[in-house]
Amino acid sequence: MKKMFLFLIIASTFSCAKKVSQENVSKTSEEPKKEVSVGGDADSHGCKASAGFTWSTLKKECIRIFEGTKLSHFDDGKTYTTAAYVIFDGNKAELFLDTQKESIILERKSEGDSWVNGDWQLIPWKGYVLKKDGKILYTGV
Repeated sequence: MKKMFLFLIIASTFSCAKKVSQENVSKTSEEPKKEVSVGGDADSHGCKASAGFTWSTLKKECIRIFEGTKLSHFDDGKTYTTAAYVIFDGNKAELFLDTQKESIILERKSEGDSWVNGDWQLIPWKGYVLKKDGKILYTGV
């Protein structure tokens, strides 16, 4: 009986010590919780980049540019990891380039013509060819 009583006293002592130890650890390791807003990366137009949305000046709404026409870098022997995208609306095209912060709006005069804006030219030929200053930069289907 004495052995059993002694065992219970020792067991409860270790049990209480462990509980106090855990409480002290949890109190000292707590940091103030920061509020994290999931999907809180909306731009000034309300487009959420984390969901793949970008503002379209042409459509006046948030769009997923990768659902448009993809233009790949013209084969110049280099390897690229980025692409350009273009969306169309009537006789206008909006160009999204990895090298430009803002999109570029191109216009054409009539069906079959190239879309143009300054030194940018999007030619409908075997898909599309994008030129700047007469140099081919991107192509796509």
